[in-house]
Amino acid sequence: MNIFFGGKFIKKEELKEAGIEYPIKLEYYKIINEDEFVNKTNEKYGIKIVKTEYAKNDVNVENETIKYLSNNEQKVDEILNILKQNEVTPITVKDVISDISKSTLNI
Repeated sequence: MNIFFGGKFIKKEELKEAGIEYPIKLEYYKIINEDEFVNKTNEKYGIKIVKTEYAKNDVNVENETIKYLSNNEQKVDEILNILKQNEVTPITVKDVISDISKSTLNI
C-alpha cells in the first residue's frame, strides 16, 4: 500500500538556473508492504518517489521504488523528510539512501 507522504514543486528560480522552462513536481510515498510474511528480509516499509515534468505539449513521469527498506516506520519517515527537504529525484534516490545508511540513521 502506498501512503502519500508529501510533495513539492521545484522553485521556478532553481529550474530557470538549470535551463528548465517547465514545472516539475516531486511526490514522496511511504510503502507499507502487506506481504511482509513472504519477504525473506522481513522489511515492512519502503519508499517511492514520483517526478512529474509538465513540458509544453507533454507530461513526463518517472519514478523509483525501494520496496523493502526498513522495519522501523519512524526511520522511514525520517528518510522521507530528508528526501523531500532536499528535493531528491527518482534518479538519485538510491545513491542518497546509500549515503544515509552509512550515516548515523542506521536504517
